[in-house]
Amino acid sequence: MSDETPVCSAKGCRADAVWVLAWNNPKIHTPERRKTWLACEEHREHLSQFLGVRGFLKDVVAFEEWQAPEEA
Repeated sequence: MSDETPVCSAKGCRADAVWVLAWNNPKIHTPERRKTWLACEEHREHLSQFLGVRGFLKDVVAFEEWQAPEEA
């Protein structure tokens, strides 16, 4: 695990991540697969809308509470 603080996934943003946006593109991913973007407070809504309009957004979770699914 890295000591670096995770940063927001928004283009050009270097703010600390506060949220995890879990998403899935059903055309290319299996239903249980979750990709993640990280978001700062400022970009959470924008990134959520971007994914939501496409039907990709599955969940938004506080970074401290996020637990990635274990790989089998």
